[in-house]
Amino acid sequence: MPDELVSGLLKASDLRLVLATTGALSRQARATHQSMPASAALLSQGLTAAALMGSLRKGTDSRINVQLECDGPLRGLFVDGDANGVVRGYVKNTLVEYVGTEGKYHWRPVLGNQGFLSVLRDQGGGEYYRSSVELEHFDLVADLERYFHQSDQVPSHLLMAQLPGPVDGQEDPLATVVGLLVQPLPNGDRDAFKALGTRLKAQFQTAVQAHAQDGALTLLRSLVPEADLEVMSRYPLRFTCSCSRDRVKLALLAMGREELQDLLAKEGQAEATCQFCTTRYVIPGAEIQQMLTEGRA
Repeated sequence: MPDELVSGLLKASDLRLVLATTGALSRQARATHQSMPASAALLSQGLTAAALMGSLRKGTDSRINVQLECDGPLRGLFVDGDANGVVRGYVKNTLVEYVGTEGKYHWRPVLGNQGFLSVLRDQGGGEYYRSSVELEHFDLVADLERYFHQSDQVPSHLLMAQLPGPVDGQEDPLATVVGLLVQPLPNGDRDAFKALGTRLKAQFQTAVQAHAQDGALTLLRSLVPEADLEVMSRYPLRFTCSCSRDRVKLALLAMGREELQDLLAKEGQAEATCQFCTTRYVIPGAEIQQMLTEGRA
């Protein structure tokens, strides 16, 4: 099934639910960055979180960035997403292969012992708001859930599953990837929120195994079969990038005339590789000279 995001509202208790299936885009991101298993798994979690959080943005042009910095071998990751289902991201070290045993310290060999998690929100009109928390659990899902509580002051349940399975005839650890975010609206029933969280955490993995291949909407309804669940939005998710040759040239122009002249004299051309999609751009010296001649820099 294609990757998809579905958001819904439990009307009686005023609880918001957002579910995202991200297996295909997670595998695409892994292939794009040629990531080893641990790096690929953390990037997959980050991209899933970006899809969930991006869906909460009100403007279609508004984006949200999630950044993790740590002293472990991963060193960090950066992801962003929007309300249109577009996500992108990268990890600083794609070569991390091993994680710990299941349980409390599963991600400690990857993330280390110190770090922070920060979220940058596009407020529109060129205004941005950033908030951060220190890593406490050294688990991206648990620390994001803590972020919602501490920085956003919104109690939240965040659940993710990454299940292996056959993809193109081979066993793949990212065959199925699902994320679920549950939050009470301002007048939401907090007791119902707690009870639903307890139930979902007990049933989540089993439901994902049974229903993920049937699509995001079927999976959400299997997790939350209440009659008052109203679907609010539904759209496809994709891993893609907004970089372009023209944007690289704009970045060169921003360097200023003297730096461009120096670059032309020393290198004879300009090269840039996008961190998000690994696309490599080469701007020949003749184009740089034309930019200088036309007085665009």
